Amino acid sequence: MSQPHSHTTQARTEGILIRWASAYDFLTNLLTFGQTRRLREMTIDVSLLKPGERLLDVGCGTGGVTIPGKLRVGSGGEAAGVDPSPEMIAVAQRKAQRKGLQIDFRVGVIEALPFPDASFDVVTASLMIHHLPSDELQRKGFAEIFRVLKPGGYLLIADMIQPKSSAGIGFLPALILHHGKVSDGAAWLTMLKQAGFRQSLVLDQHFSLIGFIRATK
Repeated sequence: MSQPHSHTTQARTEGILIRWASAYDFLTNLLTFGQTRRLREMTIDVSLLKPGERLLDVGCGTGGVTIPGKLRVGSGGEAAGVDPSPEMIAVAQRKAQRKGLQIDFRVGVIEALPFPDASFDVVTASLMIHHLPSDELQRKGFAEIFRVLKPGGYLLIADMIQPKSSAGIGFLPALILHHGKVSDGAAWLTMLKQAGFRQSLVLDQHFSLIGFIRATK
């Protein structure tokens, strides 16, 4: 079952805080036309997460990526998730408990991750970087992710990234939900390099307007 980090106070953050946890999964599934599970599985696939590894899901929400990530790493691996919203963490904990999964869910923020240096093999950030309203806050987040990753570890960003072709256009509901922000990824690639990542690239894989960036420490 999940670890007992059942905080009731939200973490202080400059980022956008989502409190409507009870409706989040329903609306996400609605806005992805019933394909949320496919998106989450695709995120884990392109993260290169392997059995036995340690995963951190930043901005984990209700555990949509953290839970399949824990299933991927298996009993020999570990998974943790942080989110500034105690409502989101509470739902994520209940979902993990129903599945009998031991996941370390905590209230926390990307700009001050509550973990030691070099703790994780993979860090995922799914549909959350655009919730950081300033370049400075994004830089702080990337620096913290770099700190907690092991050498050779990966960061996988899944977010609203403009596809190279027009094939991914047409995801208007997601644009509405995520404030109409679509990035070409270039600014994030520059920030990742400044944070110390030795390699980062926008992947060819896309889920409509949701694209992926993978960076290597």
